[in-house]
Amino acid sequence: MIGSVVTTDAPIGVFGGTFDPIHHGHLRLALELMEQLRLERVHVVPSKVPVHRETPRASTTQRAEMVRLAVADAPALVLDERELRRSGPSYMVETLTDFRHQFPGLPICLLLGMDAFNALDTWLRWREILDLAHVAVAGRPGAALPTEGPVGDVVRERATTHYSQLRTSLNGRIALGEIPGLDISSSSIRATLSQGRSPRFLLPAEVADYIENEGLYSNGK
Repeated sequence: MIGSVVTTDAPIGVFGGTFDPIHHGHLRLALELMEQLRLERVHVVPSKVPVHRETPRASTTQRAEMVRLAVADAPALVLDERELRRSGPSYMVETLTDFRHQFPGLPICLLLGMDAFNALDTWLRWREILDLAHVAVAGRPGAALPTEGPVGDVVRERATTHYSQLRTSLNGRIALGEIPGLDISSSSIRATLSQGRSPRFLLPAEVADYIENEGLYSNGK
């Protein structure tokens, strides 16, 4: 159900992932959507036990520290460790339920890449997500939201091109934002490091220095 509460408060963003490691593609997505949707801030939420990804190579402590370093100079991006403190698999519906309890009167936007959004119907209790938050999908120029299958059905019911609707209701809308393509992935960075090559300019220098000091992603670590 689309939240009917009228509010003048800017929404907060929730951006989850393994961040193994966090890189400029993650950060640019968060910043672009924050500016396009006029979000108050974005909570960057590393997952403890990812459900749709392989087990992270770096520890929870290391991944949290890399996010902390990456967002240190961006006050509107904040490290949020709530999933790292929770036992069991990291289900987004549980994370958003926690956010909703913490911010009962504030619009919340879940930030997703297009690939993740297309597979939304494979997530635990996925329909409940729109009862808890709006969903903002990062697409490249010319991209369109899906029109087929269960996710396409929900798009037809919930999609909006008016970002102001994310501010005037608490949940239930789907918005598409355009993000310039940055062809960077955590897996490619791990491969680069395993080959003894430099990851500079793929991720923040502070994160690259931390990876080097910790000996991460090299020699199978």
